[in-house]
Amino acid sequence: MNKPTRRSFLGTSLAAPVVLAAANPLIASAAESVEARHKPGSKMRIGLCTYLWGQDWDVPTLIANCKKAGYPGIELRVDHAHKVSAKLTPAERREVRKQFADGKTVFVGMGCNWDFHHTDPAKLAANVEGAKADVVLSYDCGGSGVKVKPNALPKDVPVARTCEQIGKALNVLGKFAADYKQEIRVEVHGSGTSDLPVMKQIFDHVTEPNVGVCWNCNNEDLKGEGLDYNFNLVKKRFAMTLHAREFNIGDYPYQKLFDLLVAMDYKGWILLEARTKPQDRIAAMIEQKEVFEQMIRNGQAKLKA
Repeated sequence: MNKPTRRSFLGTSLAAPVVLAAANPLIASAAESVEARHKPGSKMRIGLCTYLWGQDWDVPTLIANCKKAGYPGIELRVDHAHKVSAKLTPAERREVRKQFADGKTVFVGMGCNWDFHHTDPAKLAANVEGAKADVVLSYDCGGSGVKVKPNALPKDVPVARTCEQIGKALNVLGKFAADYKQEIRVEVHGSGTSDLPVMKQIFDHVTEPNVGVCWNCNNEDLKGEGLDYNFNLVKKRFAMTLHAREFNIGDYPYQKLFDLLVAMDYKGWILLEARTKPQDRIAAMIEQKEVFEQMIRNGQAKLKA
């Protein structure tokens, strides 16, 4: 008898579920049920970036208010009322981790302002070291990553050189962060660096797999050849976080963005970086969550049609 090859084994193995499903309606029904449960875009989750709406809430209040609004995760902005910074002692870091765990809320990570476009080598090095400290902070507090940014294209410096410098700095940071199982999330931010072709040029120099793009819903996303083109420039390098303003305010094409996210089956966090000043922030958060869920359903329906 001939010994089965790996190819023939795999072919037989892969065919078996199909035969079983055809022979047993219960198995077929279960398979269809699993497929129905996994709809593209269904793994996206809404969270709060504490830029404005959460800036004056301490950690317990943040967790309590996000639970009321149905937000399962939070990205903590540095230097706000939460007072979660690299200055925390080991005991204080353990307490932050415990508060999130006890509140059954995901600490998504730190939102930081470190940037890497500086022409002064000392300033560039200081930003890399500051970001490293926040990587350790995020790890200690139970987070999964740190948001950083490019912020400008210095005058009298070729764009290509600045992009290479930023990319190399991100590689240094990414290698360091990998030891802590952290992701480096590079926000599409800054004068000139908000342009997606520039971000693409930066990421042409990024080789570390744990360094990704944090899409930021800027009007620059619509420049040049438009949203679809700019989205596709960097979608393969998306990080697990995306920043968005209020979904139903302004003229940013959020539904079109969500159609693209659903089509690629994005599985990350959509972090609300709200900028208005509603009287009832929890009610406003609930409203935004409802719009978020509806846009996912709209995207799924469009994909299915």
